[in-house]
Amino acid sequence: MSKISPLAFVDPEAIIGENCEIGPFCFIDKNVVIGNDNTLMNSVSVLSGARIGNGNIFFPGAVISAIPQDLKFRGEETTAEVGNNNRIRENVTINRGTAAKGKTVVGNNNLLMEAVHIAHDAIVGNGCIIGNTTKIAGEVTVDDHAVISACVLIHQFCRIGSYAMVGGGTRTSQDIPPYATVAREPATVLGLNLVGLRRHGFTTQQIDTIHDAYRMMYDKSLIMNERLKLMEQSFPDSPEVKYMIEFVRASISPKGRGILY
Repeated sequence: MSKISPLAFVDPEAIIGENCEIGPFCFIDKNVVIGNDNTLMNSVSVLSGARIGNGNIFFPGAVISAIPQDLKFRGEETTAEVGNNNRIRENVTINRGTAAKGKTVVGNNNLLMEAVHIAHDAIVGNGCIIGNTTKIAGEVTVDDHAVISACVLIHQFCRIGSYAMVGGGTRTSQDIPPYATVAREPATVLGLNLVGLRRHGFTTQQIDTIHDAYRMMYDKSLIMNERLKLMEQSFPDSPEVKYMIEFVRASISPKGRGILY
């Protein structure tokens, strides 16, 4: 049985799972589904279109599934989906989707720190850490296990690769490749995220392979498509290099944002 404060408002049409705690001054709108074992501290707003999984903690002031800050939005039925075991800290805002994708998604086991903003149609994977006051624009994709520090600004349609580490205060309007450390102004790839790779159990051989592939990827004596073909030929059995190649090809495609150097 869930514990709901008498000072909270829960719309009769909302669906609340088992063993949830909903604190005082929370607002739960209609057309909301909340799973089991969630904790909503005081003053959390969960608005129409929210779809929340299990085992999440929402800290005071979080706003989930507010309508998007997009002038093209016309009131269409869309969702903001939050998976399982996330920690959503104070004043985080996650807007719901638009007609573009229909949903905004935050996966599982993520930590979104104070005042993070996730805009419409963005997709955040699993195991990510996003630092205080970082702002993620519409239709951005953050792949699994990325770490984004505080006060980072990410332009719409960008993609952040898995296991990337983005330094505090960074601004980017291009894709950040996987496994890389990025910082400075203007944003620059500084090398591999060695600490992150080791912490996640990558072997020395895997790290050496990724390092060698990066050398090929940034070999300016060849055009990018030639570099990618050379990577395919040199590391045919590496899933990490295969992911890098697919990431870069999507990034340099006509619809991509371009890869950060």
